[in-house]
Amino acid sequence: MRIFLMGATGFIGSALVPELIAAGHQVIGMTRSDAGAQALADAGAEVHRATLEDTASLRDGAAKAGAVIHAAFDHDFSNFVENCEKDKRAIAALGSALTGSDRPLLITSGTGVGSGEHGEPASEDVFNTRHPNPRIGSELAGHALLEAGINVSVMRLPQVHNPFKQGLITPLVAIAREKGVVAYVGEGRNRWPAGHLSDVVRLYRLAIEKREPGARYHAVGEEGISSREIAESLGRGLNLPVVSIAAEEAAAHFGWMAMFVGLDMPASSVLTQARLGWKPTGPTLIADLDEARYV
Repeated sequence: MRIFLMGATGFIGSALVPELIAAGHQVIGMTRSDAGAQALADAGAEVHRATLEDTASLRDGAAKAGAVIHAAFDHDFSNFVENCEKDKRAIAALGSALTGSDRPLLITSGTGVGSGEHGEPASEDVFNTRHPNPRIGSELAGHALLEAGINVSVMRLPQVHNPFKQGLITPLVAIAREKGVVAYVGEGRNRWPAGHLSDVVRLYRLAIEKREPGARYHAVGEEGISSREIAESLGRGLNLPVVSIAAEEAAAHFGWMAMFVGLDMPASSVLTQARLGWKPTGPTLIADLDEARYV
């Protein structure tokens, strides 16, 4: 397939480009910078200049492709709600370029929006239109396109990691350095799911090749790692003390990260593995954190 890949120079996208090309696909990679354009050309991808804000440029990219993978997101989480709204607008623009065709669009969300009401691991089959997580907006935008006859599926991400980057855990390192301690909330029993980068990009490829309208996939290799385990690994790597803080102290200590640090967000990929024959094989989150270089 000829695939328009948004976020092609990001953490996931830069690993997804060679995954797709090695499988025989042509990649049209989105970038906003000269450096990104050079990296894409060096990787064997066609370059498409665009930004998430310029919906016309997104439509142009989608119009010349046989499939679209939307793996871009503005990761300024201090402005999370507005960035989720921007993602909705981008998805609507992509859909307008795919109307009247069966070309697949694979969008990205988070495993948190698959959480149920009783603490069980998030499931691919949960689609709660009233979910309080602002990222549900991306899935609502995709669902509107699905109801309009467009082939939309969803990739839900956990904390995606390798030894160099680990999703929301990466900003925790900066906070720990600033505060001089690695903190977790309460007893640190709340859990975050994780997926190794190599497993995640393989799943993106399998999902776009499957072309199944309405499918939701969880890129989860580990259902849940406790915040205390994560903090203890960071403490070892940073050579800093590890401490517990009360929930009411979280905002002062973590700043914008306070909205995430105490959340219990386990997630399952049982249905994803069964539906796509996908088996995570990459290193665990703690293994990658223990291999990280913090200097």
